[in-house]
Amino acid sequence: MGVGVSIFTITLGLILKFAIRPDAMNDPVDIHVIGVILIIVGGVTFVLQVLLMSRASRSGQDDRRGRLYDGDNPPKL
Repeated sequence: MGVGVSIFTITLGLILKFAIRPDAMNDPVDIHVIGVILIIVGGVTFVLQVLLMSRASRSGQDDRRGRLYDGDNPPKL
């Protein structure tokens, strides 16, 4: 799951939590609980994606190919 999907999941959760009235739907499932779950899942995946991106940039990896660059032998494109 990428950062964009995480933001979409958070947005969908916020819509389910705050924009839909529970009496508008006669489902046995609580829409607000599903909204909170989506907010939590989206937030956790967003934080994990940011941590993984910062970790990859600190380790000296080329983002496009995942090859290590040691300074003497640049990666071949």
